[in-house]
Amino acid sequence: MNFSGDDMCHVMAMPFPGRGHINPMLSLCKFLISRKPNNILITFVVTEEWLGFIGNDPKPESIRFATIPNVAPPEQEKTIDNFHLFYEAAMTKMEAPFEQLLDQLELPVNVIVGDVELRWPVDVGNRRNIPVASLWTMSASFYSMLHHLEVFSRHQHLTHDKLENIPGISSLHIEDLRTVVRGDDPQNIQLSLECISKVTKANYLLLTTVQELEAETIDTLKSIFPFPIYPIGPAVPYLDLEEKKNEKH
Repeated sequence: MNFSGDDMCHVMAMPFPGRGHINPMLSLCKFLISRKPNNILITFVVTEEWLGFIGNDPKPESIRFATIPNVAPPEQEKTIDNFHLFYEAAMTKMEAPFEQLLDQLELPVNVIVGDVELRWPVDVGNRRNIPVASLWTMSASFYSMLHHLEVFSRHQHLTHDKLENIPGISSLHIEDLRTVVRGDDPQNIQLSLECISKVTKANYLLLTTVQELEAETIDTLKSIFPFPIYPIGPAVPYLDLEEKKNEKH
């Protein structure tokens, strides 16, 4: 297949290095390829460790894996107690090798799809004048809660007793937020909110949900942000499941 020409769109996909993020990103990429198989090339970026995990998985020819070094702790060493070390490494040590890889690609990149849980893809795209679509791999409601929490935290010191004052968050979700703030490492919360804050500088926000399921939340987010927000549906490997189903028949 010829991957050159003016009509080719080159997408660089950068998931957070975890299965709950890599799988949805890869499912999205396979769906994009299925829509325009001759016009999209996707460079899917993973660490060398993760290439060992998924490198042999079936994928369309238009999706090519590319690697950056293992700058984060090994996956088997990641635990609840030391997750902040893994999280911080993903925030601070992956950006430079990602940019080096970006410089080495033969075909110019037209758009970056970056996981929201990485705070730097938006900055990289802005510096290089490459549009960035931020992908959120959890519910739109949870994203909305974290967005309002981030806005609130910029103006007030974040404490448990002040959470009920966050605008845009229903009383039903306040206890969920309290659980997050109480149960998570403060460093993780701070890093997560920094990631959320970067979305305002993206060009698109992709939500792994459907409009009918979270219509009110999605419409509220669309009224907040000046750029397009797309509910892309559940990012599960349903295309692979459909292929296996058809093979049986």
